[in-house]
Parts: sequence; structure tokens; C-alpha cells
Amino acid sequence: MSDVTGSAQIGEPSLSEGKLSFGEKVGYSLGDAASNFYWKTFEFFIIFFYTDVFGISAGAVGTMMLVTRVLDAVADPIMGTLADRTKTRWGHFRPYVLWFALPLALAGVVTFTTPNLGSGGKLVYAYVTYCILMLLYTAVNIPYSALLGVMTPNSKERTSLASFRFVGAFSVAVLVQYCTPSLAQWFGMSATLRAQHSFLAHPWAWLQWFLSKDFLKLPSDPTRGWQITMAVYGLVAVILLVICFLTTRERVTPPENQNPNFKRDMQDMLGSRAFVVILGVAIIMITAFVLKGSVSAYYFKYFVHRIDLLGPFLVSNALAFLVAVIIAPVIAKRFDKKTLFMAAIGVGGLIIGGFWFAKPTDIGWMFALQILSSFVIGFNSPLLWAMFADTADDGEWRLGRRNTGLVFASAIFGTKVGLAIGAWVTGGILTLFGYVANTEQSATSLLGIRLSMSLFPALLLVVAAVLMKAYPLNDHLMIQIEKDLKARKHEGE
Repeated sequence: MSDVTGSAQIGEPSLSEGKLSFGEKVGYSLGDAASNFYWKTFEFFIIFFYTDVFGISAGAVGTMMLVTRVLDAVADPIMGTLADRTKTRWGHFRPYVLWFALPLALAGVVTFTTPNLGSGGKLVYAYVTYCILMLLYTAVNIPYSALLGVMTPNSKERTSLASFRFVGAFSVAVLVQYCTPSLAQWFGMSATLRAQHSFLAHPWAWLQWFLSKDFLKLPSDPTRGWQITMAVYGLVAVILLVICFLTTRERVTPPENQNPNFKRDMQDMLGSRAFVVILGVAIIMITAFVLKGSVSAYYFKYFVHRIDLLGPFLVSNALAFLVAVIIAPVIAKRFDKKTLFMAAIGVGGLIIGGFWFAKPTDIGWMFALQILSSFVIGFNSPLLWAMFADTADDGEWRLGRRNTGLVFASAIFGTKVGLAIGAWVTGGILTLFGYVANTEQSATSLLGIRLSMSLFPALLLVVAAVLMKAYPLNDHLMIQIEKDLKARKHEGE
């Protein structure tokens, strides 16, 4: 069985039809499952870790998240361009998924290690380790994401592949969002205390006890707990990335006569209205998600006074997303991708605004809003990345040059910009409204937390939905682009 780019495996459907086997789609999905051990930790817990465990201020964390994106502005396009120009017998993008899996895992452990330093030393340590972690995340996730654009030339099949990807992603999100605080608590407990509640001695009773989160009341060292938790996540992520490498293939290649030209490639990409619009929308969306997701821990700790509900609350988000991405390919066959995308983020944003009206005792209302908004917004996850792949097709169709790696590198950069802006805005709002860690919050501080959970992210999502009207690639045009590119390939043979 050959592993050369463009080859076919025995028993696969005709690659001219762009069909992918179920096994290859599942294998590809494991790559994003691995990445989400890190991304969901960034999205929901890293600010809380830095303020309440590591010991630096919310304002300093927000500034760090924003400043470190300057590095990404250089690293991401370089990584995408480098991957585009990489030529191995395994393809352009797959090797990076394998090569940087273990370094990424090690960086995750180091980043979530709390050194015995003063406040200045801790801040420097946080800057350095977080930058290294994000660089290695880039080295894995940009080639992995670009792989979606070269496994098949079929736009509809890419939507299906993206749905598989997000099934993997949100399956892990359920685990990360529900279990991370519990695992950090569990691993931070003393060996003696853990031995009193041994899984080996009473597995069913232990599982009930763990899921009930009663052990959150027991003494624990959070610094050690977070470190060990990230070590476990890293080990699993390495295994999943190796499987992803072994089970996927690259089949779409740039035109034979395309010569490397980074300046022109950047100009072509930034001159694409489709790319600029979808990138801007992605940045606004991620900013909204990170703002709401990051403040959730503060919301349940200080407003609801039920931190034990944070895990189930975040899991309800992931499960609703998971259901949405599973049925997204079916819905996408009936509706234009652009129209469905706009409706999902606009309506979802309005639903999130409903959190403003929730009182601390309205637990059922909070969960209902979370589940409904996540389900509605969840349709956009596979659509977003399928549309980024479509912009690469559009560039080749209009200009005769294909730069899949650079497109996805810029897309990843956009999501990290959204992550940074969301973290910066969260830190800024908490500081502006007078948040003080681990104390009873003032009415002003609680107001900032409630706004960040409701009206602020709702407004951002509605703005993103309106901006999406400027996106020019509808399904009808993509069918024509696919036919034209296929005809060109045949003419060149």
C-alpha cells in the first residue's frame, strides 16, 4: 500500500468523486480531539488557572494573552508557508502532526507548572512558557487544519469531514470541560487521601463519588493537580495524533507550475473578499466564545455560588455542540452554507443575551439557555472550516495559485487572535469592574461578570452574523468552481 501523496488505498471509492472512507474521516477527527485537550483548556480554564492558582492578576493575564499574539502574527504565516513548501513521501502537512506531538505535550506540562518565584518572576515564566506552548500548538494545528483542504477536492465532502472533525473535538470538549477541575482537584490530593477513596477497591462507589464532585470539598494542592492533569492530557493527545497521521492521506496538490512567492501569496489571500470576511467573522465569534467561556468559572463561583455546577454546565455546552455538528452535514445539504451560518450565530447570540435576566437561583434557566444557544451555534463549527477550504479553491480558480497551508495558518491565527482578544477583554472587564480573586465580590464586580456572560458576547455574535452578509461564496458558485478546477486538472494531464 503506497503512502505517497496522491495515491489511493485498495478498496477506496474513486478519488475522482472526492469520496473519503469512514475510517479516514474518523482518523482525521482524532487530530482535533487531541488539539482540544489544549484549546478547551485555553478557552475555559487558563485565565482562571493564572489568576486563582498560578497567582497573577487578571489584568496581567489579559495583557499577556494579547501581547503574545504578536508572536503568532509572525509564526502562523511562516508555519503555513513552510508546510505548503514541505515535500515528503507523506505529503505536505501530515508529517508535522507526527513530528511535534510529543514536544506539544511536554510544553503543556511546563506551562501548567507553578514555580516558586516572586510575582515578577512568575509573570516572566508565564510569558515564556505560554509562548512556547502556542508555537508548538501552531506547529501541529496549522498543518492538521490544512489537511482538511487537501484530503478531497469535493466541497460537500469537506463539510462532512469537518463534521467528523468536530465530533472528535467536542467529544473531548465534554471530557475537558467536565473533568478538568475535578482531575486537578483529584491529582492535587495527598496520596494518603486518595488511597482512602481508591478506585481499585470500590470502582462503582468511587465513580459515583467522583461524578458527584463531593471530593471538591477535600484539601488539595491545585498547583500539583493542574500539572499532573496536563501530563495525562498530553499523553492521550500524542497517541491520538499518531493515529491521525497513520490513517489519513493527501490528494489535492498545487498546480505543477506554481513557484513559491510568499509576498504574492499573502497579497492574493488578503485580496480575497471571501477570505477577509470569513476571517473577520471568525475573530469576532471566537472573542465572544472566549469571553463567555472564560467568565463562566467566575459566574458560578461568585454569582451563582455553585462552583460544583460549572462542570455540568460546560459539558451541556459541549454535548449540544456535538449533536449539532453530527447533523450539520444533513442540514447543509438542504440549506446554503452561508445562510445557515448567519442564522446559527445570529439566533444563538440572541439566546445568549437571555443570561442577563437569570437570577442566582435560576439554575434550570441557565442550563436551558446554554444548551439551546450551543445547539444553534454548533452548526457553524464544521461550516466555518469548510468555508476556509473553499476560499483556497476560490484563490486557485481566480488566480491559478493554491496556498492551502497559508490560508489555514491565517485562519488559525484568526482564532488565536480571537482567543487573545477574548482573554484581554475578560481581564480588562474584571479589572474595570473591580474583581478581586477569592473574596466576596462587590455589586459592581458582579455586574461585570453578568454582562460578560450575556449581553457582551450576544452583541458580538449578532455583529458577526451581519458581517457575514458580505461573504461572496455560495453553494451554487462552489459547484461551478469545483467543476472548473477539475477540468483544468484533466487538461494538464
